[in-house]
Amino acid sequence: MSDRIDWNDLRDRRMAESGAADAYEATRIAFELGREVRHLRESNGWSQSQLAQAAGMTQSAIARFEAGGTVPTLPVLERLARALDRRLDVRFAPDVDAA
Repeated sequence: MSDRIDWNDLRDRRMAESGAADAYEATRIAFELGREVRHLRESNGWSQSQLAQAAGMTQSAIARFEAGGTVPTLPVLERLARALDRRLDVRFAPDVDAA
């Protein structure tokens, strides 16, 4: 039974692999962007189709974006911001984990 590993051990092993931390961070950012767009869309009372039409995109592209399934380009973020009557604000923030 000592051959078994638990989730924490497996996660630690995977995160130690080359490039894993960078991929994880890109996924986190995509997820957070998608969550924010979904929040703004729902605050407007819009469906994904309505946002897609306003942004010149497809409903399926909006769905993938909101699910964190795509890493958007700056032009896509600009289109979404305009459609949501927002200004895109890209900035660098201090890394709270770096000490």
